[in-house]
Amino acid sequence: MRPRPDPVGPGQESVWSYPRPPRAEPTDALVAIEHRGVFVADTRESIRTLETSHPPTYYIPPHDIIPGVLRPAGGGSFCEYKGYAVYWDVVVDGVTLPRIGWSYPDPNRAFAALRDHVAFYAGPFDRCTVDGEAVVPQPGGFYGGWITANLSGPFKGIPGSMGW
Repeated sequence: MRPRPDPVGPGQESVWSYPRPPRAEPTDALVAIEHRGVFVADTRESIRTLETSHPPTYYIPPHDIIPGVLRPAGGGSFCEYKGYAVYWDVVVDGVTLPRIGWSYPDPNRAFAALRDHVAFYAGPFDRCTVDGEAVVPQPGGFYGGWITANLSGPFKGIPGSMGW
């Protein structure tokens, strides 16, 4: 059952107007991740993926992630649209955040722009921002979207949303 989209306020976009299948698009929004006083990533060259009912997921180019913080985590997963993902731990100041990032080393053709860019779950970090606004992690343990005030939902991941 498809839920009723929330009202869209001034300056907002509804995640219910995002496409399915999803698409990837470059954005010049300032995307930053901070943990333990270290800026893990800081970029205006990310690619956001948009999919119906999901807040955007931001994929950061490797040159805008500080060297040495990523460590292969092992394992992987499959997305019918993007292809096979690999997972990354992030190590900051001797503290490991396990399986917090993922990337597509050989994405499907429609998502070729994501090659080797890394997306991150926002929740375990001290602070993740888009254009200076602290994000709220997408609900649920699997999804990696970042919620900002310019989005209206409801968002996939809330209780009862498995069939959306």
